[in-house]
Amino acid sequence: MLKSEFIVSQLAIQFPSEDILLITARPVIKAVTNFKQCILTGDGSQHVYEKLCLCAGAKPKLICEGNPYVLGIRDTDSAQEFQKQLTKAKRIMIIGNGGIALELVYEIEGCEVIWAIKDKAIGNTFFDAGAAEFLTSKLIAEKPEARMAHKRTRYTTEGRKKEAQTKSGAGNLGSALGPDWHEGLNLKGTKEFSHKVHIETMCEVKKIYLQEEFGISKKKSLPFPRDHCNQSVTTDKEAWPVYVELTNEKTYGCDFIVSATGVIPNTEPFLCGNNFDLGEDGGLKVDAHMHTSVSDVYAAGDICTASWPPSPFWQQMRLWTQARQMGWYAAKCMAAASLGESIDLDFSFELFAHVTKFFNYKVVLLGKYNAQGLGSDHELMLRCTKGQEYVKVVMQNGQMMGAVLIGETDLEETFENLILNQTDLSSYGEDLLDPNIDLEDYFD
Repeated sequence: MLKSEFIVSQLAIQFPSEDILLITARPVIKAVTNFKQCILTGDGSQHVYEKLCLCAGAKPKLICEGNPYVLGIRDTDSAQEFQKQLTKAKRIMIIGNGGIALELVYEIEGCEVIWAIKDKAIGNTFFDAGAAEFLTSKLIAEKPEARMAHKRTRYTTEGRKKEAQTKSGAGNLGSALGPDWHEGLNLKGTKEFSHKVHIETMCEVKKIYLQEEFGISKKKSLPFPRDHCNQSVTTDKEAWPVYVELTNEKTYGCDFIVSATGVIPNTEPFLCGNNFDLGEDGGLKVDAHMHTSVSDVYAAGDICTASWPPSPFWQQMRLWTQARQMGWYAAKCMAAASLGESIDLDFSFELFAHVTKFFNYKVVLLGKYNAQGLGSDHELMLRCTKGQEYVKVVMQNGQMMGAVLIGETDLEETFENLILNQTDLSSYGEDLLDPNIDLEDYFD
């Protein structure tokens, strides 16, 4: 069974209830027939519902379907398959510029990594060029022994792994990866060095060749760039299982490719015979009570598209933290509807807030952290101490609209309140980020 199923199964055993029926991913859900308010599963069973919440997540948006050398990392099972493949690898290629890619390029050891991104700078989903430059220096430095301490609740299956390792059926998705997905995985290749990463910017995959196809094509592949000063060796003599031709006309060979190019909502099992309204991104549209366009059917997490008028400081992103908030809120909405009660939009949708870790730095994103939707009518204020912290705030009309905090800044709660309260900060000017001023005490 999948690890997510295993955890739920254990909870069902520990906290038995006559009101809860657990149906695992095998048999998989094949369809939802809303006119009968019924769920059909692969073994022919039918389960009638009064209210239904769809939390089927999203699927990896692979650059190439059906290629055995292209691996997407989306759930716990695919992460373990990646670890297995990495132990035999000398070089891999990572395609994509999101959270999974950012974590991988830093965590992988003992393996050359070619990282191809379509943007000018790394982490374009989360950072501007300044923050990207601050983080990039970590890729050429030795990794520290001490890791950043976790200050949040962590969910693991420690001590239960053997029971949870039966593989899922083809096409079945397991539990989405949380912020600590690579903890406990040995992300090490065959070589004896820390990390070795080369970044190819402003490019995408043009074509993928298997070894035999590449030989027939008579094309040449490049060796791993050793430094920017000496590029005298122009042809890679190694024979690789797979080759990637990029749109910048460069070709590299590798042991396998990691496709980390985002996800698409996993709506396919539920669309046939139902009149769901879909968002532009393909998600099920939900209103401010997580209700879809189909009667008595709710949705939460990556499968849905928030379609209510958002707060000025919130936007939807398909992140683990938001999926958890949506699921919790959807349960409240369903319970309230069953009781005939009204419920206000949850406070977690007032301000976008995401805390994670990249390159062993604590990273906090608040509000319109990249000035999303603000046009040109805004200004940025920066504070950077190389190797320690990077602080960026987005200001509009003297009020803080968003912030990026990298490192142990201890500013997240203060900035959260300044954004929500829309405090007029115009009189402080650049002194707002003066490290000699204790903002936490001043605005407490």
